[in-house]
Amino acid sequence: MGDWTEIQGSVTAPRGYKAAGITAGLKPSGQPDLALIFSETEAIAAGVFTQSQVRAACVDYCRQRLTAKSYAQAILVNAGQANAATGAQGWEDALTSAKKLGEALNIDPDSVLLASTGVIGHRIKMDQMLTGIPQVVSALSVEGGDQASKAIITTDLVTKSIALETMIEGRPVRIGGMCKGSGMIHPNMATMLGFITCDAAVTPHLWQEMLTRAVNKSFNQITVDGDTSTNDTVIALANGQSRTTTITEMGVNAEKLEAMLTAVCQHLAKAIARDGEGATCLVEVQVSGAMDEVSAAKIAKTIVGSSLVKSAIFGRDPNWGRIAGAAGRAGVVFDQNNLRIKLGDFLMMENGQPLPFDRQEASNYLKTASQGAYLKEDTVLISVSVGDGSGCAKAWGCDLSYDYVKINAEYTT
Repeated sequence: MGDWTEIQGSVTAPRGYKAAGITAGLKPSGQPDLALIFSETEAIAAGVFTQSQVRAACVDYCRQRLTAKSYAQAILVNAGQANAATGAQGWEDALTSAKKLGEALNIDPDSVLLASTGVIGHRIKMDQMLTGIPQVVSALSVEGGDQASKAIITTDLVTKSIALETMIEGRPVRIGGMCKGSGMIHPNMATMLGFITCDAAVTPHLWQEMLTRAVNKSFNQITVDGDTSTNDTVIALANGQSRTTTITEMGVNAEKLEAMLTAVCQHLAKAIARDGEGATCLVEVQVSGAMDEVSAAKIAKTIVGSSLVKSAIFGRDPNWGRIAGAAGRAGVVFDQNNLRIKLGDFLMMENGQPLPFDRQEASNYLKTASQGAYLKEDTVLISVSVGDGSGCAKAWGCDLSYDYVKINAEYTT
C-alpha cells in the first residue's frame, strides 16, 4: 500500500467533476449505454490509445484533438456500437456528436473527447445519440459516477471503478477512475476503455508522461485472450481544483502523484483481467531476476497469455511445465539452470530442477481460487525467477474456460 487511502466514489471523487449515465437506446438490450464525464473547468488532458492500424473514429478524433491542444472538459462515451471501420460517415458522426455535446454544455466542441465500445463495423445510432445528449447533460451530478460506469460496459459482468486520496502540500489530492473491458484484452492496449480524473495541477507534458508510464505498468500488462481492438482508449484529466502548486517536473510531489495514478490504473487493469470473458479467477504472474524491467515484463506477459497455462489453471492442473515453456519462449535470454517456479506457496522448480510437491493440494489451491470470483481469494499467483538481475515485473490475466468460446462464438448472433 502506498502513501494514499481508498475513498468512496470514482470519477467524481476529485473536486470539480460531475458524471452521468443514461439509457439512450443505443444497446439492443435496453441497458444504460451513454455516459458523460464533465469537469467544471478546463482540465489538462492526456491519452493513450490502441496500437491497431484499424481504429475507431473516436480514437482518431481524440488523437487529433489532443495534438491540437492538451486541454479538455468533457468525455462522451457510448456503448453498443464501436463506430470502427465505418469510413467517412463514422468520422462525421463523431464530429456531430462532439458538436452537439459542446452546444448542450455551452463549451467549445474542441474541448470534447469521445470514446465508443460495441460491435465493429456498426455506426453509432445517431438518432438515439442526438436525443440522448441533452438527457445525459441534464443528468450530470457529483453522485453520477456509478451510473456512468454502468453505461460503458458491454460483456462485462461487473462495473469497475476506484478513488484514492493523498496529501500534497497539506491539501488532499484525489484521483478517480472507471473502466470497462472483458474480452479482446491483450498488452499494447485492448478492448478496454479507461477514464481517470484528478484534481491536481500538473503541466500537460508531465501528465502525459505519467499516464504513459502508468499504463505500461497496468493496462499494458494484462491479457485475457491475445486479441487487441480498434477502440482502446485511456484518457486522464487533471483540473487543478485541489489548489496545489502546479507540478512542472519530477520530484517528491510528482512521484507521489504518479504512484497514486499507477495504483488506480493497476486496480482497474486487474479488475478487467478478473472479469475476463468466461473467467473463473484472476492470474497474477510475478517475474524477478531478469536483466531489466522490460525483460521481466515480457516474460510475465508471455506466461499469463499462454493458452496452455490458462487452460491448465481452468482445469485445476498444476502443470508447471507449461509455465516453464512459456518463460522459455518469451524471447528473453536467461540460463535455464537459474529458473525457479512457484504456484502459490508450492515450490515446483529450483535452480532449473523439478521438485516434489503435493499435486492434490496444488490442484485444490487452483480450485479454491476459482470459487472466490470477485473476492480477494480469487487470485492464482505464479512466481518465476530467472536469475539474479534487478529486473522485476508483474502481469495479470485469467483462466481460459469453455464459456469464453461460447460468448465469442455467439457475439453478434
